[in-house]
Amino acid sequence: MPNAPQRPLAVVALGGGHGLAASLRALRRVTPHLTAVVGVSDDGGSSGRLRDEFGIVPPGDLRMALAALCGDDEWGSTWARVLQHRFSSSGQLNGHSLGNLLITALWEETQDVVSGLDWVARLLDAKGKVLPLCIEPLEIVAQVKTNLGVNEEVRGQVQVATTPHEIQSIALAPENPAVCKEAVAAVRAADALVLGPGSWYTSVLTHFQVPEMSRALHESTAMRILTLNLRPQAGETDGYSATRYLEVLAKSYPDFRVDVVIADPDHVGDTLELERVAKIAGARIEWARVANSVGAKDQHAPESLASAFTSIFAHGRIDSWQ
Repeated sequence: MPNAPQRPLAVVALGGGHGLAASLRALRRVTPHLTAVVGVSDDGGSSGRLRDEFGIVPPGDLRMALAALCGDDEWGSTWARVLQHRFSSSGQLNGHSLGNLLITALWEETQDVVSGLDWVARLLDAKGKVLPLCIEPLEIVAQVKTNLGVNEEVRGQVQVATTPHEIQSIALAPENPAVCKEAVAAVRAADALVLGPGSWYTSVLTHFQVPEMSRALHESTAMRILTLNLRPQAGETDGYSATRYLEVLAKSYPDFRVDVVIADPDHVGDTLELERVAKIAGARIEWARVANSVGAKDQHAPESLASAFTSIFAHGRIDSWQ
């Protein structure tokens, strides 16, 4: 009797900004059943201006996720560039991204955040679905410790991301925001969850601060994969070692299990220490050279990261899709 055809993996990637985009460019090569769950706390640049003017969730990270899901053919690559196009002028359009304006227009036309994003995805022929973490904008509130040992509060994603002080913890305002129900359902139905790379506090960990999403993440039986950053982020995680990300995750959310950690050996200072900490957390390390070999070597190469995901799915309890 012939083997039954393998079903596509249901993979959900969570985060925001350039880090999530890196995951999506890799994962769309691995499975056609891909969902991005994107944070909505950005308050800077074009997104911040549109957020303030229209009272909407900031569209910038959602735009980047949609662009990352565009195909490599002429249609996809062209629309990815157009979506990311940023105006430069002496007028009010200066600094605005075309994609942000397009998303905002479709939200006004459809009066629905999810439906508007679906229309953009259809236009782009995106290889996956993009959902916001919440359907209302969020504000990040961080507790930091200054160099003098004084505890202070820092508010807003831009301020938290660029703080020169050591972040102790984060919270969100409002504390119990209106979560995107479709995003929660996608997490609960997933075969694999992918966190990182990306801004650790302002993109990745914010998902755990939304109560209903946090419950879904903790109760999920999916394989949980963490992709480590290739370098610390100036300000937010300045001076962090690869191990520190795992330690912060374990301390902040001790009941959340990670199964696999993707790490590039060329970007880990102490590989034995990372192996030790991962083992304590119950995770194994997938060592893979996933950095760009040319150009921006502190960014993930989509093909290399896709190979790492394929290897994980092939050797884990999930069958790879071809």
